[in-house]
Amino acid sequence: MPSLHMSKVAVGCASFEALCRRQEARLAGGVVPIVTRFMPKRAEELVGGSIYWIVKHRLTARQTILGFAEREADRRTIIRLDPNLVPVRARPKRAHQGWRYLAAADAPADFDGDDEGLALLPPGLVVKLSALALI
Repeated sequence: MPSLHMSKVAVGCASFEALCRRQEARLAGGVVPIVTRFMPKRAEELVGGSIYWIVKHRLTARQTILGFAEREADRRTIIRLDPNLVPVRARPKRAHQGWRYLAAADAPADFDGDDEGLALLPPGLVVKLSALALI
């Protein structure tokens, strides 16, 4: 598992479902591109790691970072993400501007729902409980 990830606020997304819709709309060529101002200094360490999305002051989902590129028009950085959005066990996280590094030890575990019988719950309920950081 990669030792370095990043966190970023999903600005304007009020729910996991809204983030899913946004990422589906951005999908191009099997990759979800996210534009940011600067290239991370530790970009090589981030490839293979994940971007953890903050929705309503909670880390709620992640996407694998496939790589970085530079947009020629304005030299901004494009973060190339895997289109698969993975729900994680919600954890409180303050909002911040831009992105921040996130050590693997501080990253929440994926929400797989099998260790507590949670897989038997309806998916909508699981998402709501996870967004409230109750599971």
